[in-house]
Amino acid sequence: MTTYHGSVKVGGTPAVRELAHLIITKIAVGPYDNDCYLLRCRATGEQLLIDAANDPETLLTLFSDGLGQVLTTHRHADHWQALDAVVAATGATTLAGRFDAEEIPVPTDRLLADGDTVTVGRVELAAIHLVGHTPGSIALVYDDPQGHPHLFTGDCLFPGGVGNTFGDDAAFRTLLDGVEEKIFGRLPDETWVYPGHGNDTTLGAERPSMAEWRARGW
Repeated sequence: MTTYHGSVKVGGTPAVRELAHLIITKIAVGPYDNDCYLLRCRATGEQLLIDAANDPETLLTLFSDGLGQVLTTHRHADHWQALDAVVAATGATTLAGRFDAEEIPVPTDRLLADGDTVTVGRVELAAIHLVGHTPGSIALVYDDPQGHPHLFTGDCLFPGGVGNTFGDDAAFRTLLDGVEEKIFGRLPDETWVYPGHGNDTTLGAERPSMAEWRARGW
């Protein structure tokens, strides 16, 4: 079995992580090096795509045998450029945070709030609502019963800091407070973080830097 590394490039080979109950496939698409994640339940084969960011032709090769759901982590256009084409090709149900959905041009079938459960076959994930990068960003956590948690953060948490708040100090504080309370305050250091761009990280790798993030203001 190939060791999962979480480092992918546009036009490159997807990275695949095989858990006991869930298979995670990570792929990068251009032009903004967005990371997209396909979650597949081992028991049922049901699938969910996190962020149909761009390049639908590439994304469609990941789930030629069907796609049940697409979750858009937030309203920014680089995370939904392929959504219309993917939904048209698959008939997938769309999910997004209730406070971002109106800004996503493809209708949202299910509006998500903090704590909602997202089911992929027999696998359950929990939605985490985070405010600051956008009003309705949604992170998604899978607490693997046979391992550590797996956290899909969209653009709210990256290696080295929280997401861009575009110079808005209040938004930065709100986002960092939310990330501190709902993510670092609840999940262990072993939690693997899958961001919306770039390489993966863990909460343990990032936790020591939180005071520095707060002090620098971004």
